[in-house]
Amino acid sequence: MTTVDTSLDSVLIQIGDFGKYQSFMFGLVCFGVILHSGVHVAFVFTAMDLDYRCEIPDCDAINPQFEPPWLDNAIPFSKNRPSKCTRFVFNNVTDSFNNCSKATDFTTTVETCHSFVYRTQEKSILQEYDLQCEDNLWKLTLVGTINNVGQFFGLFISGIISDKFGRKVVFILGLIFCGVCGLLRTLAPTYLWFLILEFLDAAFGAGSYVCGFIMGVELVGPKRRVLTGTLVSSCYALGEVFAAGSAWFFKDWRPVIYILYGPPMLLFFYFWVIPESIRWNLSKGKMEEVKKTLRRVAEVNGKTISENSLEKLTIVDETHSKNSFFEVFKSTTLVLRLINCIFCWITCAFLFYGLTLNSVSLAGNAYLDFIFTSLIEVPAYFMCIYVVDKLGRKWSLSGSFFLTACSCFVFLFIPQDSPTGSLAIYLIGKFGSTVSFTVTYVITSELFPTPLRHSMMGACSTFGRIGSMVAPQAPLLAQIWDPLPMIMFILMATTAGLLTLLFPETLNIKLPDTIEEAVHIGKSRGNVPKD
Repeated sequence: MTTVDTSLDSVLIQIGDFGKYQSFMFGLVCFGVILHSGVHVAFVFTAMDLDYRCEIPDCDAINPQFEPPWLDNAIPFSKNRPSKCTRFVFNNVTDSFNNCSKATDFTTTVETCHSFVYRTQEKSILQEYDLQCEDNLWKLTLVGTINNVGQFFGLFISGIISDKFGRKVVFILGLIFCGVCGLLRTLAPTYLWFLILEFLDAAFGAGSYVCGFIMGVELVGPKRRVLTGTLVSSCYALGEVFAAGSAWFFKDWRPVIYILYGPPMLLFFYFWVIPESIRWNLSKGKMEEVKKTLRRVAEVNGKTISENSLEKLTIVDETHSKNSFFEVFKSTTLVLRLINCIFCWITCAFLFYGLTLNSVSLAGNAYLDFIFTSLIEVPAYFMCIYVVDKLGRKWSLSGSFFLTACSCFVFLFIPQDSPTGSLAIYLIGKFGSTVSFTVTYVITSELFPTPLRHSMMGACSTFGRIGSMVAPQAPLLAQIWDPLPMIMFILMATTAGLLTLLFPETLNIKLPDTIEEAVHIGKSRGNVPKD
């Protein structure tokens, strides 16, 4: 990793740390983040499970009702809901057939059906690839897992490409290729091809959010970075709302893909508008590009910049930052700390994505519930700005885990006929999971020494993807026992909340530069305030 001389920050302050130029460019970056977020959660609606039941020959009219008065004569019921894929066999012994109006029209023998009546006009890949019935539910949930597997590989590859060719290339081309794969998915002839394109779509777009975040934060001065980082994260939530709103409006998976994956194709003009990351250019020694960008910023912001200031921009080559990842294994304390961090990352991803994806299975309107579950992230992001500095990293993280666990526990006892109450408790749980995810980023970056900080963050983030891969499978747990997904959320959150208490507090502690300093964080030798 190459560290840029801090004189760049002073130059940014001199020419306007968040002037007209940064505001415009930041807006363009945020627009890209919204588009990325929308395509990232599209699978929730394209692979949505629907309400349906068996079609009853000779009884269902041309425009059949989902719950006609005679339905309980023809179809077995469970928990006051008609069976999705089984029906009673017609009684051929009786002399008179009463159009299903009497129980004697059917026997008690059950058979599997292959034609269905749907509660609504919604369309997902369920109908497209004949994925009805509980035996095929795993094929719907697999779409979300494949999406996260694609991101797992995409993040690794995009990191390499970003370091070599620039942040802008990954940000723009990632979204464009993601859009191409998404649109091609509407033409997928088979379920297998749909999965392949889902994987490629996620792999191409995986690095766009990270690069967009970096570009947005690096455009501004040091005092504005927390605010801009929070705004970028909030834009991610807005993208989720955009996806849910589009699905609610169209209620058909193909138009949803068109509206979500079409706009990224238009971002090609960003190549001529958005500048490359100044710090990346500095790290590559592209001084003329750096000066050109900074002069443009000063001009648009109505500021002046001296050539002397530009000439002072230098690169500090920290060769020691290339220390091996395995250096951490020389310290038992850091190994245990790394394991603890990895578990917290897995738990954060499992809770955050699990609660987000599971929101469409709540008792109310699936689209509205998803929108509320996404919007609750915005106040959670802004709350973190205050909480982590007032309560400390450790207690903020532990408290947010316990908040999620308690909310999920209370949710189990909310009556099903109280959708408003259950949604309110559910949103508190999602609020807690968002705070915990955000604070986990902060505390992980402060627990390890400078030469290993990036590799430790990368390792934790990589393992964290296990949680996001497993999260889409939560509906399968409900097939075993309805409360099981919530119980898993409770157990994971409670365990992580307790393990978090083993972390040393990093509030007002100087960031460690060596393994020895990292080991002694929170102890007398490491308790050195920041300058």
